[in-house]
Amino acid sequence: MIGWILLGVLVVAALYAVATYNGLVALRNRFKNAFAQIDVQLKRRYDLIPNLVETAKGYMKHERETLEAVVAARGAAVVAGQKAAADPAAAGAVKSLAGAETQLAGAMTRFMAVVESYPDLKANQNMMQLTEELTSTENKVSFARQAYNDSVMQYNTSREQFPGVIVANLFGFVPAELFEIQNAQEREAPQVKFT
Repeated sequence: MIGWILLGVLVVAALYAVATYNGLVALRNRFKNAFAQIDVQLKRRYDLIPNLVETAKGYMKHERETLEAVVAARGAAVVAGQKAAADPAAAGAVKSLAGAETQLAGAMTRFMAVVESYPDLKANQNMMQLTEELTSTENKVSFARQAYNDSVMQYNTSREQFPGVIVANLFGFVPAELFEIQNAQEREAPQVKFT
């Protein structure tokens, strides 16, 4: 009788371990899919930036440094994005991408500030359309980032809770990284002053 009870306990434990393992796999796949959605929007943004720079070149002949900074930051972000897209669960991949995105955001902020000082460029139809597309893409990136972070949080929580932590450690489920803003200035709301 004791043998049947022990066998029953082992079967229940094995079934629970299998269910936990499958749940962790599903959650890991969900956060990888959520990252793929970020990747799609980032690629769209990366494709828009060269068009913005080309449109601005004719007007901003004396702003070569700003244009080159945008192009360099875009290139670094593309490389970091490709590495992160290859394996979003890899240690440091998402953190490197977030850092590159912070650099790109800073370069784009400086670029847009310079654009403000060129009224003819601001009035250019192509520039207005590209700026609107970029703004729309930025919104999509924000939504995709939120969905990714939600998926990562759910995965990490399941991975860290008992008894999931045992299964996660046995089968090598590593923690996933959130896609966080690394620059403290980006977290602050912009100050609007009317003078």
